[in-house]
Amino acid sequence: MGLGSGSDDDADDDNNDGIEDATMDDADSDNANLPNLSGMRSVHAVAKLLQSERLQDIMQKIHSFMLDSRVRVPGDNTGPVEEDPEYRVLVNANNLMFDVDSEILLVHKFIRDKYSARFPELETMIMNALDYARAVKAIGNEMDMTKLDLKALLPQSLIVSITLASAGTNGKPLPEDTLAAVMEACDTALALEQTKITLLEYVESRMTFLAPNLTAILGSTTAAKLMGAAGGLTALSKIPASNMVVVGKVGKSSGDTGTGLFAKGQYKHAGFIYYSDIVQGVHKDWRIKAARMIAAKCCLAARIDRARETLDGNAGRIWRDDIMKKLEKAQEPPKGKSIKALPIPSEGSKKRRGGKRLRRQKEKMAATEAWKAQNRLKFGEAEEEIIVGDTIKGLGLLGGQTGKLRMSTENPKNKCKFLAKKHQKFSTSSGTATSGLSSSLAFTPVQGIELENPEIVAQRKAAMKDDKYFGGFKRPNPVTK
Repeated sequence: MGLGSGSDDDADDDNNDGIEDATMDDADSDNANLPNLSGMRSVHAVAKLLQSERLQDIMQKIHSFMLDSRVRVPGDNTGPVEEDPEYRVLVNANNLMFDVDSEILLVHKFIRDKYSARFPELETMIMNALDYARAVKAIGNEMDMTKLDLKALLPQSLIVSITLASAGTNGKPLPEDTLAAVMEACDTALALEQTKITLLEYVESRMTFLAPNLTAILGSTTAAKLMGAAGGLTALSKIPASNMVVVGKVGKSSGDTGTGLFAKGQYKHAGFIYYSDIVQGVHKDWRIKAARMIAAKCCLAARIDRARETLDGNAGRIWRDDIMKKLEKAQEPPKGKSIKALPIPSEGSKKRRGGKRLRRQKEKMAATEAWKAQNRLKFGEAEEEIIVGDTIKGLGLLGGQTGKLRMSTENPKNKCKFLAKKHQKFSTSSGTATSGLSSSLAFTPVQGIELENPEIVAQRKAAMKDDKYFGGFKRPNPVTK
């Protein structure tokens, strides 16, 4: 498995469309494509990995490393990671886990084909391959399920369903040789499971020392898969973040090994990062975003691990916490709209705009007397009209008038208010006494300057008043008693 197995078009499509759902195969079509293993007499004719030299060699090296009494510390991580004595064993053990999974599926198919003659309804009730193998090994040729104790293997509800189904099954007991082959296949499946557990424990225990920051972000299993697919930590550190998302992408052409056991539900451009625990724990709508965020940080973590910096994995843990906080914040539901109470009304009068400037602006826009007269009409008389442009306007009471057309209104507030004392000071004094400022000189148009007696002038004005129509009559004096 290498990065070169994927095409350049796949990496370009990842930048454009992201991860899209692929067409999922039907369960019936998958069963139809599976090979018929009922003709095989022994499971070893199908599953050859357990006795292979490759598995035995890797398992022997793993046991030797795990039995080493010396405990590895971060200080041992010096030099290139490829020179570590356990690096190649770690990569091979990680790749071997994929082969173990495929081998378990083949053994499961062998058991189903053989045991369907005895209990055909059992394979529809137990979908897990290992649980099915344990149940078949416990049941065997027993027809009465009440005699068996399956509580340690299956839940109580499933045990009741199996008991009811076995009472009406059409299956028949298997021959001795067939039953022996089925039991051998069950033991092979359980042995493969134990081998996978050993491989997984070794990978998880050693990835913390080889790539601590990458392991802190993705976990030991996914980190080991990335390293194995890229061809080492050095090659992984050279991959950009946009291409790291598709590392480990499996297509139908490369995923099908000829056994028809291609995994269902594969998505386009979905690599190891997309199927990691941290991404699968996010809501489906945010998995694409999460995979891209994690790929960017994994690219930095791989370079730090390659340079042998931050050997305690603190940088990876900080990045993982930051990513989780961002994803949790993005998945929060929107806040509901709270009903706010109306503000308390103010009982006092509101402050209004005022001042000399505002009063002057109001005076400029105030209605003049001419404007008011134009808006008024005399009863029974037609108003005078003039043509202004394309419109005709009536003049109202302004029609036929001459003189002042614009008469501005006077604001009594702006008039100068004099106090009574000042008014009396500037006004002329009243009484019979003559003011010192008065003069007896009078200017006449004919004679020029004429000297007059003020008393004679006063008598003359009084005589002029008596010359009126009723001037000769005088009021009678009141009779005194």
